[in-house]
Amino acid sequence: MNTITTKLLLIVACFFVISCNTKKEEIPWVELINDDSLNGWTILGGEATYEVKDDIITGTTKANTPNTFLTTNKMYGDFIFEIDYKVDSTMNSGIQIRSNSLPHYRDGMVHGYQVEIDPSKRAWSGGIYDEKRRKWLNPLENNTEAQNAFKQNQWNHYRVEAIGDTIKTWINNVPAAYLIDDKTSSGFIGLQVHSIGNKKEKLGKTVMWKNAKILTENLEKYATKSPLEPVITKNNLTFNEKRSGWKMLWDGKTTNGWRGAKLDEFPKSGWKIENGELIVLASGGAESAAGGDIVTTQDYSNFELQVDFKLTPGANSGIKYYVDTEINKGPGSSIGLEYQILDDELHEDAKRGSHEGSRTVCSLYDLIKANPDKPVKPIGEWNTAYIKSINNHVEHWINDVKVLEYKRGSDEFLKLVSESKYAKWPNFGVLEKGQILLQDHGDKVAFRNIKIRVPKNNKK
Repeated sequence: MNTITTKLLLIVACFFVISCNTKKEEIPWVELINDDSLNGWTILGGEATYEVKDDIITGTTKANTPNTFLTTNKMYGDFIFEIDYKVDSTMNSGIQIRSNSLPHYRDGMVHGYQVEIDPSKRAWSGGIYDEKRRKWLNPLENNTEAQNAFKQNQWNHYRVEAIGDTIKTWINNVPAAYLIDDKTSSGFIGLQVHSIGNKKEKLGKTVMWKNAKILTENLEKYATKSPLEPVITKNNLTFNEKRSGWKMLWDGKTTNGWRGAKLDEFPKSGWKIENGELIVLASGGAESAAGGDIVTTQDYSNFELQVDFKLTPGANSGIKYYVDTEINKGPGSSIGLEYQILDDELHEDAKRGSHEGSRTVCSLYDLIKANPDKPVKPIGEWNTAYIKSINNHVEHWINDVKVLEYKRGSDEFLKLVSESKYAKWPNFGVLEKGQILLQDHGDKVAFRNIKIRVPKNNKK
């Protein structure tokens, strides 16, 4: 053997030794199914059964019980999650992420994002559904590659990346969903056994999960790019909202559809549009003394209205409805029924009012106090106001929870008005139709996701 050959063999041998001694970097996954027990998990919702054997969790359907969820005791915010599952071809199931069970929300009903398991012909497995809230957010109707990736009656693999306001999913390594939505930032992971009613043919059907693991640190290092175009819910209608007749009342970009309450055009100052937010600027706390209130250019009779709002410390504002800007031409705000927006802790108005508590957040201003158990998020976070007025029956909601209701024009309502600051205004609160108003009360408040639905037989 010559010298050159010997040197080459030595180089190859050294390379082999180095390669064998260089360990491939291990991803620090945390296993969620650790032994043949359900330690670390809790069953919520219905009475379907779960058991674990050989590191496989099996959920089995049970008749006449609601959706059942096996949920992690630990809550997760940002994470990367992987799991394998196998489902009966006649079943519907899903995996909850960033989900919650809260006493004030439908008596503890599980709600939140769900990565769908759908073995039906529709084949939306890997799509994102909002359980017991907004329903479909990111279906797979236009993603045939992901629809075809599901394997019937076999093990399938999911990868879910939930980082900030972005949720991405993959089914069997095929990109499935790409959602940008900030409704909920943290919650548990849950394995669903769907309700079956009393269908005997579905009794005892199973869905199985294994290899559940999660990452919660250094996520940017392990995150994966998705080639899909994101579904963005901010200032857009969701899939189900489009189908059920909702319309955007503000487009998120322009002043179209709005004007100053005492102007023929939108105010030139006092308001700004920034990052998809409609913001009334701080000007010292006076009522309608800067840019002034803004109102819709259309009137509405029966309607459902949804508005996200975000308060700054000590701020005061409101959402008014059945407004007629011709009623009050003098100083102050235009006249109408008001969904109060207020920092109850710091603003003195929370302690005032013709009726005790009637100027606190979510209340019917100066008339009816909202339920004090209202689930209001902290100052600086987004809250969702919902106002429903159909055939004079009115409801105020906050973050999907109803906090008051009343009947416009009823004896009780008219009595409350007669005892309030509105007694001097003829026919207050009983107009057949009126404008929607966002109030300038001199404090900085942001609005977004302004949507309305009008009954088909009552277009305006």
